Amino acid sequence: MAVLSSSLGPIFPLLLFAVCIPASYYCGRYLSQKPVCAAQATFLGLLCGTSAALFVYWRSSSLALFFCYSFVFSVFHFSEYFFTAISNRRSLQPDSFLLNHSTAYWVAACASWAEFFAEAYFAPFLKVKSISMLGLACCICGEVTRKLAMLHAGNGFTHRLALSKRPDHRLVTTGIYAVFRHPGYTGWFLWSIGTQVILCNPICLFAYAYVSWHFFNERIYDEERDLINFFGEC
Repeated sequence: MAVLSSSLGPIFPLLLFAVCIPASYYCGRYLSQKPVCAAQATFLGLLCGTSAALFVYWRSSSLALFFCYSFVFSVFHFSEYFFTAISNRRSLQPDSFLLNHSTAYWVAACASWAEFFAEAYFAPFLKVKSISMLGLACCICGEVTRKLAMLHAGNGFTHRLALSKRPDHRLVTTGIYAVFRHPGYTGWFLWSIGTQVILCNPICLFAYAYVSWHFFNERIYDEERDLINFFGEC
């Protein structure tokens, strides 16, 4: 039994990813709201608990890095929904989990998993736990920055760009917005980079940094244009 549980240890979370993530993506796109929210929350809770347990179980193995990553991954997506519910309930919807963010998002995630397991097998010396902990610290900083942005902006923070100015729309320049002009994007950028440092993925680290920088650069350009249209030059 011990041998069986040892052999199934690394397989179970992979099966969880392979089955539940596509299911959550499909639910987020096509099914009704309440079952979708329940399905996604259940999946993320299961992933979070499983990751924590397997991190402890495999703490002396490089697999611990992957379970640390999957724990951070689940917390990020669940907290997106949770903080939206707190700060801007009006915009709360199944998509608020961001599990159905985009096809490119999941392609990038799958690429990072593939790199991790390939390097863990062929080049295990790349997986250094002290470096991984730096990535965890980066993810925590990113999470805190982004969630403060959601709380301080309140109804002004949405997962989609606002195409028109609402009556209660205001420009926030206090709190975290006094430090960063776009703390939501800054936080997500830090979190994105941190996940690859957790996995000790040198290839995806540079790929994520490059792609994320260009994605947020374009997004910020569009948002700045809309802010000028809404509030004028500030």
